[in-house]
Amino acid sequence: MRFEQLRLENLRNIAALELDPGPSLNLFLGANGAGKTSILEGAYLLSHAQSFRTGVTDSLIRRGASQLSVAARLQRADDGPPAQLGLARDATGWHARLRGTSAPSLGALLLECALVCFEPGSHALISGASSERRRFLDWGVFHVEHDFLGQSRTYNRVLRQRNSALKQAASDTELDAWDAELILAALPVVQKRATYFQRFETEMIAVLDLLLPELGTAMLTSSGGWPLELPFAAALAQTRSRDRMRGHTTRGPHRADWGIRFAAAPLREHLSRGQEKLCALACVLAQARVYAAATGEWPIIALDDFASELDAAHQQLVVNLLCAASAQVLISGIEQPACLHHVQASLRVFHVEHGSVRALL
Repeated sequence: MRFEQLRLENLRNIAALELDPGPSLNLFLGANGAGKTSILEGAYLLSHAQSFRTGVTDSLIRRGASQLSVAARLQRADDGPPAQLGLARDATGWHARLRGTSAPSLGALLLECALVCFEPGSHALISGASSERRRFLDWGVFHVEHDFLGQSRTYNRVLRQRNSALKQAASDTELDAWDAELILAALPVVQKRATYFQRFETEMIAVLDLLLPELGTAMLTSSGGWPLELPFAAALAQTRSRDRMRGHTTRGPHRADWGIRFAAAPLREHLSRGQEKLCALACVLAQARVYAAATGEWPIIALDDFASELDAAHQQLVVNLLCAASAQVLISGIEQPACLHHVQASLRVFHVEHGSVRALL
């Protein structure tokens, strides 16, 4: 999978920009604030409909403009006709276009484009809240289990309704009915997450062995959102009194989490910040490998501020891995890292300044 063309309008400091990325490594160079991260951010929007830098989506729109837009021509590995993708954001929300017409849903557009990103905030996958890890994992499930989005939305709808009933001091009979609905809605979500997590765990351990061999054997742990020894129905019954007091459901797939342990670092607190970053990078690469195994093509890889986040040895290791995988890679930085000096034949370099871009190589 690769972008043949990418167009951005009114995204942060970018008024209008068009570029034709190469099929392999693409390096965006520029000073701080030049707009190079915004290019990666625009590409990321086509795959996530949110920024990797901020949760306040409307702040992405360039000051003085009423909407932003991102468009791309995307080529898949099957060599069929390129897909035309378009995404706009205005005061009313997101508007998606697919192959020249309005997309049937935002999810339909996002399913077309798979892009994973490693950036300065990625260490939150390791040290941040469980919601970050759930969101990360669910994006991967969505791209290999296409009905997962609808199923997770159904679960969240029923969860909101149960929470509303709790806040309104509903009777036990009414809560019994909502519990039954929630259990039914939870089943496909739990099953699909578990299946995906098995694939992810296998790839994650393999990548961690490459990136952090000094920490010994890696192990992934997971929690479904309630004690494993209890059926979900029993867990809901056990916490009903507490749920009534708090006004929300305290157990369920919406509280699921997962983590990483090593033989030499059994607790997250044993990891240095640099090791946290490498674990986060392993998450991104493992997710890309799961996608490649499931679909037969690699997702697009974005590496923001690559050289400042990793030491030279790990930069080289990652570049070698991605070149061998034939992935399209978008890299931003202030200067060209040494690990790219030996791949000039497959490298395209762009200079970014004041929200505009020009090709150097």
